Amino acid sequence: MKKCYTWLVVLVMMMTQLVSAGEIEPDKLTQGKWLNRSDGYVPNPVGQSNDTVKRYKTITFKDDFTFSMDSAKNRYSGHWSISGNKIIMTFNPKHVVHYSINTDPDNLQSGYMTTDDTIRLGIRTGTQQDGKLVLSDGYTYKNNTAAVAGLKNFWEFTGFANAMPGHFVMLFIGIIFIFLAIRFHYEPLLLIPIGVGILIGNIPMFQAVDFNLKLGVYEPGSVMNILYSGVVKGWYPPLIFLGIGAMTDFSSLISKPRLMLLGAAAQFGIFATFLLALAVGFAPPEAGAIGIIGGADGPTAIFVSSKLANGVNVMANGETVKNLIGPIAIAAYSYMALVPVIQPPIIKLLTSKRERRIKMKAPRAVSKLEKIIFPIVGLLLTAYISPTSLPLLGMLFFGNILKESGVTRRLADTAGNALVDTITILLGLTVGASTQADVFLTSDSILIFVMGALSFMFATAMGLTFAKIMNWFSPNDNPINPMVGAAGVSAVPDSARVVQEMGLKEDTSNHLLMQAMAPNVSGVIGSAVGAGILLSFLM
Repeated sequence: MKKCYTWLVVLVMMMTQLVSAGEIEPDKLTQGKWLNRSDGYVPNPVGQSNDTVKRYKTITFKDDFTFSMDSAKNRYSGHWSISGNKIIMTFNPKHVVHYSINTDPDNLQSGYMTTDDTIRLGIRTGTQQDGKLVLSDGYTYKNNTAAVAGLKNFWEFTGFANAMPGHFVMLFIGIIFIFLAIRFHYEPLLLIPIGVGILIGNIPMFQAVDFNLKLGVYEPGSVMNILYSGVVKGWYPPLIFLGIGAMTDFSSLISKPRLMLLGAAAQFGIFATFLLALAVGFAPPEAGAIGIIGGADGPTAIFVSSKLANGVNVMANGETVKNLIGPIAIAAYSYMALVPVIQPPIIKLLTSKRERRIKMKAPRAVSKLEKIIFPIVGLLLTAYISPTSLPLLGMLFFGNILKESGVTRRLADTAGNALVDTITILLGLTVGASTQADVFLTSDSILIFVMGALSFMFATAMGLTFAKIMNWFSPNDNPINPMVGAAGVSAVPDSARVVQEMGLKEDTSNHLLMQAMAPNVSGVIGSAVGAGILLSFLM
């Protein structure tokens, strides 16, 4: 009797399987779309995260015995047939373009490089079980109407479906940048473009390997990617320097050339940070790019990082350098904007009230001939000392010659106004957009920000300390207010303004702006020379 029950159970199970996995009916197969949602898709080919996300895979069977399969929005086609209780899917070869990290310096595409490939998926079989389609690839598909499948496809393209916690962190940072620029007037010409760029760069969008919407800053062919090439290739910074040269008056430096030493002293922050970055484990080229933050010069930081830490160059040990352009640029511009916050406490800590009240002699009048000779001599001298600084200093002194010659006023006005404003907009916007959460929010970025703060504080302290030493050896009738040493960093003219404001707080008759501009503009030259020295050793 027990054996009879056993055979009865086996018979029922066999009949159930025959019903559930019976012959496939073509009419039911071609109705609607078959969807599967599973994990395992890389959301961003250029990101450093190993996290994967869920994506829809859609199969559509047509009456003419053709089918299409959309996997991560890449469409594969083929022919289908039925053999008993199995569907046989024969895929056509598909030509695809693979996107990967760009390791070719001569490739004009920034962020990605592309390679052509032919994918052959071959033949897959499937069965119908309980109204579902089970394929030999291990995935189970459910049938949906075309309308429902379309809505699910639309949802997958929305920012809500692709948002991750990191995106909201970066959106908050972008809003903070805009707030600081509007509320406190901290470098609004820089922070507002960067802040808006951060918002644009962290709008969550559908991204997948071998799929390109041509929207994001890292997607070749997109408008943002084309504009970002000016950052990656390093041609925005020289144009910025051209504009700075056309706006800068070197009279205070020509009048008091000894104050150039303060601009040089402040550049010790660059090399101190370079050593610190090496100590915490960064490769020499990466450490050199991080160190330049100590110069408090955004364009120079971008230029050096585009040469040394661009994610492209291959080091002697065969490793590719990290792409640190975004974190370095954001750190440099952040600390430039926060000069009025960072420098005053350091100045008060390292100077006495008596020293802050020291009055300096007003700069002497400088002749037109001196103003013309200075950029020519400066160009030749700095270029011979450090030829690799020529792209920056060559453009700086060129812009100044346009200004001081007196015969190219239209060119000087264009360089110092329309051109520099345009490049500033493009530079800030694209640098901000490059801070895509999964690319930017890394442990390296945090380290860079910490070292950037330390380097900026050290540069300020070195300028102050050297100014105190110079004051000890200065004649009584020509003293140096140690505060002007803080202006040796390259943040023009914010550092000089901080010195001016602090001098007036101590003594309303103590005007130090013109004296502080001498080390301030020499700091611009010094940071570019320092950058050239690093490039000479590390490229």
